[in-house]
Amino acid sequence: MTDCSPRELMAIVAAREIQDQDIVFCGTGISMLAAMAAKHISAPNSSIFFETGAIDAQLEEVPLAVADPRVMFGAAVNGSLPDAFGYMQNRATGRRVIGIMGAAQIDRYGNLNSTVIGDYKKPAIRFSGSGGAADVASFVGKTIIFIQQQKRKFVEKLDYLTSPGWLTGTDKRTQVGLNDGGPWLVITNMGVMAFDGNSKE
Repeated sequence: MTDCSPRELMAIVAAREIQDQDIVFCGTGISMLAAMAAKHISAPNSSIFFETGAIDAQLEEVPLAVADPRVMFGAAVNGSLPDAFGYMQNRATGRRVIGIMGAAQIDRYGNLNSTVIGDYKKPAIRFSGSGGAADVASFVGKTIIFIQQQKRKFVEKLDYLTSPGWLTGTDKRTQVGLNDGGPWLVITNMGVMAFDGNSKE
């Protein structure tokens, strides 16, 4: 058996958390690899969908991005972005969805920043932003977060709140009108972390 890289190991750890019949919303990169590993190894009846509108594709090859035509191959539905987000936000299906996400920063409650490092108006670094991440974090049943374990990424206070986790903890999500889903696991290159059931830290 050959050695695997930390990123490959992270993808396999996440894949093992996906069960048969789960619905997985993922983006490009390691999250896509985790969803595909689950579907091809341990959860063949899981369903993967993408913001570009492909729902339950066969995914025989790893697509380069969510807009790669390979995400449409053998799909049950080849819809649009509104179809994908409507599916995710539907009360009947949304709570069954697992969202797989990444970010530049995370705080103790699983809130994520994928927008800027530094001041928003004059940032040291500007990223691509939310895409669909804020919607995923707000509406799906639970999220798995991938992030490299570095001090600069695990912060006391985010430079910018892109995607809500448990906000300030306890029942704050439901107080502001979000569902009671939220972050489930944080998978890093050094370990796997869960959130406290009461404080949500």
